[in-house]
Amino acid sequence: MTMLQQNYQSVLAQIATAEKDAKRHDKSVRLIAVSKTFPASDIREVYAAGQRDFGENYIQEWYAKTEELADLPDLVWHIIGQVQSNKTRFVAERAHWVHTIDKLKTAERLSAQRPQHMPPLQVCIEVNVSGEASKHGVPPQEAVALAAAVSKLANLKVRGLMCVAEAAAGEDELKRQFLLMRDLLGRLHAAGVGADVLSMGMSADMPLAVACGATHVRIGSAIFGKRNYA
Repeated sequence: MTMLQQNYQSVLAQIATAEKDAKRHDKSVRLIAVSKTFPASDIREVYAAGQRDFGENYIQEWYAKTEELADLPDLVWHIIGQVQSNKTRFVAERAHWVHTIDKLKTAERLSAQRPQHMPPLQVCIEVNVSGEASKHGVPPQEAVALAAAVSKLANLKVRGLMCVAEAAAGEDELKRQFLLMRDLLGRLHAAGVGADVLSMGMSADMPLAVACGATHVRIGSAIFGKRNYA
């Protein structure tokens, strides 16, 4: 077993512990291995250990990886970075999930450009749950309306909500942000949007996110190591 594969198994064990501590069912939380900035060869290693869901932020970098890894047909790509308008066609044609919908216009472009032979693109509404000016996402009070509008698009399926919690926040504030996301998911149901996904929790705050209802956690550095953005 390689070092990356050992890291991957360790993360799976941590998720299992978090599920148990939160009195949740085993495997109720889906791991998205965040592979941004790491080469396709690293993805291939972790794939060989059993991982299928991978998250990417940078569309051009990700597109190149789809070419290199085209021989892995059951690999599931999650876009967890912003989708610029000139990149929507790449995403519509090759991604399985987009977690960062915060504009109806972006959703409309993705729906229009999704090939008809492909299943609907799974999407989450990104919520700026911390209110930080540097963060993307809609304010919490606008999330339900946007989700309802996006749910009417033919080639997208609204699956739920996504957030990036405040990195410097203490445990009480993180819990408040995660519980607000859980409350918003309930409001989606009340509005008739059949969503079931809370994409929240990363390497540092994953156990608390799981305790607050996360269904998908996005873990990168704990698997792949420290990133070099140079």
